[in-house]
Amino acid sequence: MAKPFLNDDFLLHSDSARILYFDYARHMPIFDYHCHLPIVEVAENKQYENLTQIWLYGDHYKWRAMRAQGVDERLVTGDASDWEKFEAWAATVPYTVRNPLYHWTHMELKNPFGIEMLLKPETAKEIFDRTAEMLQTDEFRARRIMERFNVKVSCTTDDPTDSLEYHQVINDDPDFHVKVLPTFRPDKAMAVEDPKAFNVWVDKLMAASDTNIKGYKSFLRALRKRHDAFHEVGCRVSDHGIEVPYAEDYTEKQIKAIFNKVRKGKKLNCCQIAKFKSAMLVEFALMDAEKGWVQQFHLAALRNNNSRLFKQLGPDTGFDSMGDFEIARGLSKFLDTLDAQGKLAKTILYSLNPTHNEILATMIGNFQDGSVPGKMQFGSAWWFNDTLDGMTKQMNVLSNMGLLSRFVGMLTDSRSFLSYPRHDYFRATSSVTTSSAASSPPTWST
Repeated sequence: MAKPFLNDDFLLHSDSARILYFDYARHMPIFDYHCHLPIVEVAENKQYENLTQIWLYGDHYKWRAMRAQGVDERLVTGDASDWEKFEAWAATVPYTVRNPLYHWTHMELKNPFGIEMLLKPETAKEIFDRTAEMLQTDEFRARRIMERFNVKVSCTTDDPTDSLEYHQVINDDPDFHVKVLPTFRPDKAMAVEDPKAFNVWVDKLMAASDTNIKGYKSFLRALRKRHDAFHEVGCRVSDHGIEVPYAEDYTEKQIKAIFNKVRKGKKLNCCQIAKFKSAMLVEFALMDAEKGWVQQFHLAALRNNNSRLFKQLGPDTGFDSMGDFEIARGLSKFLDTLDAQGKLAKTILYSLNPTHNEILATMIGNFQDGSVPGKMQFGSAWWFNDTLDGMTKQMNVLSNMGLLSRFVGMLTDSRSFLSYPRHDYFRATSSVTTSSAASSPPTWST
């Protein structure tokens, strides 16, 4: 008799894999050190009316699949009703087989809702109604969902100009035991390729830091004040979403002149842009090292490829892809610059392009210094790579070229409170990958 879909042994195909998963991995707490959860919804302990609101709003993974299925944008991000959007998603799901969305969808229905039927047009209304009823109870508010998945720490992604008031509200609540901490994401402080947008952001930074920014020095002073404010609220992690590691040679005089030029609204050339980004990466890395933070670098995403829909819908709406940038030389130079000063913080490196796997796995070995186990990390398979194949490839490369036993593991990188079953997906995959490697005898003779 065929096993039912999503049975207890889902993805586990050997006794050793089942031992690793059930005896060790399954019940471990979740430390979600990089996510995009809306902090206001945690602070307000949001209650959702239906599955569309908690599941489809902001989920560009699902939006891409729906567009590929020929679903009109009105039913994806437009003004259609929540039911119409869910109905369109339910009609798409059967066509997602072999995409992790098919697994994730049914894992998230099973846990936390206890629904084991497959989502398709014939079951859509029953699933929509049943989940809507459950979502009206306190057990399915935002905070309770985090608690029931045994989340201990959740690190949101936050701009330096964010007020952090909602993080403070959460910190001050003695009845909520999940640590929800900000992550310092200063990408806009480097985005001088668009002078207009950059200057709007600098004005926001002036207000947030209560600093009169007259030049590059006061710009750094304002950023440091915000870095300090993040630290006070519990932040211990930074994050950078950059195409490549910028590592151009520059002088302070050059950077001051570049800053003054962009503040006047003038366009910069490619060389000036690269120099400014290089300087800022070093400055942020020095701030992180001084405070003992962990710095994360998400590399090689080619964003906002569809200019027409970017203008219509804005960023993070499903029009990003892998980039084929060269990263090795710049990354080596950047890390070496910091290491030479004794200012290289704990670091996690990710690339959206899996052809960089071996580059990252070998690069981290250059800068492990014996000060702490796993100081340099090859981060978990990210975004388009957090599939069974992608996660397996990342762990195989790391285990071949580094220490898998020191790997910091999975994160959701998600905007949804229902994404925590992805940790189970990772745990099952890692159990299979680890058990397979451990059970394979060496092929050489003694």
